[in-house]
Amino acid sequence: MNKSRPNILLIYTGGTIGMVKDPKTGVLRAFDFKNLLKRIPEIQLLDCKIDTISFKTPIDSSNMNPKYWVQIAEIIESNYEKFDGFVVLHGSDTMSYTASALSFMLENLAKPVVFTGSQLPIGDLRTDAKENLITSIQVASLQHQKKPVIKEVSLYFEYKLYRANRTTKINAEHFEAFASLNYPDLAESGVHLKVNHDYLFKPNLKKKFIVHKHLDTNIALVKLFPGISEILLKSIFNTPNLKGIILETYGAGNCTTEKWFIDLLEETIKKGIHIINITQCSGGSVIMGHYETSENLVKIGVISGKDITTEAATSKLMYLLGHNISSKLFKTMYEASLRGEMT
Repeated sequence: MNKSRPNILLIYTGGTIGMVKDPKTGVLRAFDFKNLLKRIPEIQLLDCKIDTISFKTPIDSSNMNPKYWVQIAEIIESNYEKFDGFVVLHGSDTMSYTASALSFMLENLAKPVVFTGSQLPIGDLRTDAKENLITSIQVASLQHQKKPVIKEVSLYFEYKLYRANRTTKINAEHFEAFASLNYPDLAESGVHLKVNHDYLFKPNLKKKFIVHKHLDTNIALVKLFPGISEILLKSIFNTPNLKGIILETYGAGNCTTEKWFIDLLEETIKKGIHIINITQCSGGSVIMGHYETSENLVKIGVISGKDITTEAATSKLMYLLGHNISSKLFKTMYEASLRGEMT
């Protein structure tokens, strides 16, 4: 392989970006990515060599699940030495979940993995697919002294590159579909591509690249609301094989102080089920013990999710549960930033 130009692997999993409209029926169908250069001739102007690989059956992102996360991780693992960067094309609805999960699964990653997609199909007149795809490939090819500039899982959409495990999809209609409210953008694309080097993840390059494939999905995500009942919560908390619960609480991590609620949490934690406290707010952080309403949670051993997103909280929980670690170590590891997912 020609080493003077970066080798980029484009992985198509599914999603709007890879769709073309049948002119007769108007129905969207996936197109063959081998014909990518015909669709987007501008790609030939990029200073890199591109190979493509596609899921046999494209997955709508609503059907995305950890089994497919493992497939993406395995594609990266088996091609890791051959390529300098990876671009993953994915439906936008669950892209933040998949990209966050991959950030945990790919430990000591020293190359760029850039997730992107689009709101309109690639063949559409006003599509955002071309710009998202071209710039994502450019980001994945960025090198300084023949070494990749980006060494983490990121997400590129509508002129901005974000740390993947800090993103949330905020809009179903606008081209600007994603936001990273608790962490600055990694790069911005305008006339020039401006990289914010201070905010890039700096992995330990002496450590070997490891791919984790065991994720435990025995978790629950509960959003609190005023008037939530004891019966409802008990039925969720007593789910067979449940190992972890993410509680979306109010504001800076506050919840009701009613006795039945605190007792239920305490009993659940005593059973060895981890409970993580994250905020319902799009931005900001859980600060447990800051108000009286969260003081009880500290006492009973609830884990603080700090300023983690819901998407990263769920995949981090699946990832750590897959490791079979002691409760004490679990709390320490969950509250630590493993891949820059929390401040």
